[in-house]
Amino acid sequence: MASNSQFSVAVHILSILAKGSDERVKSEQIADSVNTNPVVIRRLLCNLQEADLVVSHKGASGGTRLAKEAESINLNDIYEAVSHGEVFSLHRQKPNQDCPVGKNIEAVLCNLQKDIDRAIKEKLVRYTLADVIEYVNTGEGILS
Repeated sequence: MASNSQFSVAVHILSILAKGSDERVKSEQIADSVNTNPVVIRRLLCNLQEADLVVSHKGASGGTRLAKEAESINLNDIYEAVSHGEVFSLHRQKPNQDCPVGKNIEAVLCNLQKDIDRAIKEKLVRYTLADVIEYVNTGEGILS
């Protein structure tokens, strides 16, 4: 089971844009830093633009820049822009309702999922993109 790296790549992308100030950055430059294909970067940039976190311009003089100051973008804004679903998935098929575990497991897991989602949001809203840049510059971890 592979984990989803879209959030970490999106934070990487926005960090590059934040360090570039108002300068437009091309997806190829970002892809070089992330060590991935520019198409992957462009897909994420579309999500980030839909969330009003970046502004992109096409063409030879095009590129992408932040839509607002790094201080006003919290990590939950980024997470919500690129996450598609909960931390884990529930059963694909309804469990056996004649089984004592099967008839109750979905309700238990659904409540757990909501609790985890709430905890993630509470943690991510504490940090801004500017905090990430500060920690990138010092080489220290963000969590205390």
